[in-house]
This record gives sequence, structure tokens and C-alpha cells, in this order.
Amino acid sequence: MSVSPNVSASPYVADTSVLIEGHRIAQGRFGAGEPVVLMHGTPAFSFLWRKVVPLLIENGHEVFVFDLFGYGRSERPQDPGVDTSVTAQMPILLGLLDHWGLETAHFVGTDLGGAMAMMIGLDHPERARSLSFIDSVTFDSWPSPRTLKLIEGGLDKLLTADDEAHRAHFKEWLRSAVYHQEQFEAEALEVYLEQISGPIGQASMIQHQIRHYDPVHTMRLVPRLGELSKLPVQIAWGRNDVWQVIDWAHRLSEAIPGAPLTVLEECAHFAMEDQPEAIAEWIANLTLAIKQKG
Repeated sequence: MSVSPNVSASPYVADTSVLIEGHRIAQGRFGAGEPVVLMHGTPAFSFLWRKVVPLLIENGHEVFVFDLFGYGRSERPQDPGVDTSVTAQMPILLGLLDHWGLETAHFVGTDLGGAMAMMIGLDHPERARSLSFIDSVTFDSWPSPRTLKLIEGGLDKLLTADDEAHRAHFKEWLRSAVYHQEQFEAEALEVYLEQISGPIGQASMIQHQIRHYDPVHTMRLVPRLGELSKLPVQIAWGRNDVWQVIDWAHRLSEAIPGAPLTVLEECAHFAMEDQPEAIAEWIANLTLAIKQKG
């Protein structure tokens, strides 16, 4: 199955490419109004936001999306020495902000994208109008126990697994990312699976994603999380998330004084698949409140 027709069916994904830091990065911008930058995580790409983007546009937002370096339609370097960790994504993000002409924006991140939002808030707070974290990696919450067991089995084993076995395993893994599994399987599962399978996708996922599942990137932020309270911050979490269980949401909320936590029912790790309307409304409510305050 080819991924392109499925992705192209929605315009609200990274639909063009630019050179940032010497790398080809897939990106897109849509609508007009309050600027919102949406950041995905692993093993996703900007397709994850396809249902949220049009709702934000309707609520008066200009929406910016991109595929992380090494993910989706962005460049996936063959050289294993190229760093595509979450920390290494930050120069790419800053370059994109300059390309988009954004001095400031509202940042919304899920999974690894949530860690990137934390880094923006801590290292470049002058660029952030607000920060929204959705089922984010944090502390040493990642990799999940299931994924850690997989990694302990050896990355070489993952690299050399035959295509059928690889797809079967990761298809079940992706299903566990959502609460509404039948709908997800009918609409989108194969799109995600195709990105991380096949002669390019399988190796790329191991090299650019799983190889960098290391909580060192988030643990270094822990002593400073309280600083994020200087900015408007909010947290949303799927009650049924088995990748980043909800205990981490409460811990993150406690670490950022004043950060409200919204728990989404019938919602797992891919909250934008399970509850796109709720996520869009949640984002828009914060940006509107900030705008009204002037």
C-alpha cells in the first residue's frame, strides 16, 4: 500500500519542503490569525494533526506543521552518525520559526513534541506565547516498558526482522496508541505503518527514532520545569494512554505550578486521533483567553 494517496487526501499536513540547517524538512502553514505551531512525536508525523488543523483555522488561527527531521516526508539521513534525537530537533525548529517569520507563537507538542515545547519554554521563552503539552514524554517516562523490552532485545534484531514480522508487530503497537481502534484501523493505521515499514521505513525508524529513545533529553529539564510557570501552560492527557500513563501527567502538572491538567475520556496516546474536536477546542480556549487579556 502506498502512503501518498492517503496523506494527500488531506491538505493539512506538511505539503512542501524547505532546507533548514542543510536538511530537507517537510512543512506547511494554513489559515490566518493567532499562530500555532503543532509538533508531533514518535512514531508519527504531521498527518497526526490533520483533523485538528481545520478546526483551529475555523477558530481564527494560522497553523504551522512540520515533520521532524528523520520522520515522515522530511529527510531521513542514511548516515547513522547524524543526530535526530529530540534535542537535535531544536535547531530545526528554530530555523523553521525564522523561515515562517514567527517571532512568537503558541506551541503545542505531543510525545517528543511535548519535550520540544518544554525546551522552547525554558531556553527561548521570549518566543512562546503559550505552551500546551499533550501526552508528552517527561522525566524518565520513556521509553515505555513495552518499548524498552523491545530495545533490550537488540536494535540489530529490529533492523533485520523480515517485513511481515515487522509490520505485524508494529501494527499491534500502533493500535495500542488509540482508544477507538476500529475507527483508527479503518482510517489511518496503514498510513502510519507505511511510514515505519518497508526497505526505507523500517531502517529509518530504528536509526532516527528508536535509537534516540533516551530520557536523558527530558531528565536534564526536570530541575527547571518550575520556570515554565512564567508562561501560560496547560496539559492534556488521555485517560487510557498506555504509552505515557496518566501518572506522568499529574507529576508534570505538579512540577509546573499553576499548570491545569485536562483529562480526556475515551482517549489514549494519539489524542488527536481519539479526540480531535476536544483537542482543538482546548487549544483555542487558551489562545483566545491570552488574546483577550491583551
